[in-house]
Amino acid sequence: MAGEKDFKIPSLTTSQFDEFLFQGWKPPNYPSYHKFHITKIAQYAKHLKIPVLPHRRTVNFFIFLTQGKAIRSKGLNRYEILPGHFYFLPADQITSLEYVSADADGYYCHFNSAIFQEGILKINLEKDFPFFRFNAAPLVKIKDMGTLPNLLKILEHEYMLGDANRFDLIPMYLATLLKEVNKQTDVLELESNPNNAALRITEQYKDALQRFIRDKKTVAEFADYLSISKNHLHKCVKSVTGKSAHSLLANMRILESKVLLRQTDLSIAEIAFNVGKVDQSDFTRFFKSHTGMTPGDYRKISD
Repeated sequence: MAGEKDFKIPSLTTSQFDEFLFQGWKPPNYPSYHKFHITKIAQYAKHLKIPVLPHRRTVNFFIFLTQGKAIRSKGLNRYEILPGHFYFLPADQITSLEYVSADADGYYCHFNSAIFQEGILKINLEKDFPFFRFNAAPLVKIKDMGTLPNLLKILEHEYMLGDANRFDLIPMYLATLLKEVNKQTDVLELESNPNNAALRITEQYKDALQRFIRDKKTVAEFADYLSISKNHLHKCVKSVTGKSAHSLLANMRILESKVLLRQTDLSIAEIAFNVGKVDQSDFTRFFKSHTGMTPGDYRKISD
């Protein structure tokens, strides 16, 4: 199909993911909403459509819980967010929201990386803050709250003022918050031994699956990309996840298919091609065997 390689999967803009997240409700729209927004989670939670299906966003975001629990995904990994934890997600990363407890509270914040380039700050989000890297573990547990609660309150106050003449303060306060998180926290690894070679290879494989699912079609191609043998990749993935490398590839195809079905107008045949299934009927059987519904039925959810 001509032009498929050049097709870029769109991420939801702030206006679009409001419609994706909420049932007929829109959050208060302050002047800076599309480039920076912060609010109390309790104000959001009661309006959410749970589960929130897999999607991508154009903005970075973080969640900080002071009480309750939430379960979110980043790519193929699922995370339980508890009080005293930050959860960070960079723009254009596939995510979903499975659960939010009725008593959940804390802060939700999204922002465009460009706000750090508008004034005297010159921050590279991925370089300066490792928890915002595409393949990083997103959970950060706070050791010592220190000034973090005050910084969150200040950000909320400045945002709600809606004063364009004061907006340059927000990136400074936000950068200070992120630097405090960087200094006072431990990133929670998926295993207790971060030097475990099998774990590293498995996480590299998951990262490659998300980045190249439309370009590489077989486990062997991904193994070549990682400069290891297919058998070694299978052994590493199996030892860490209990699943085969083929199983993770299938899971990523399903995840990517879900995003394409909900965020694009591509035909089912085009989506099948994009995730490595040349035959539409084969793709339909594959999708239904993993989800219990046809691609067309999934596309109609909540419509």
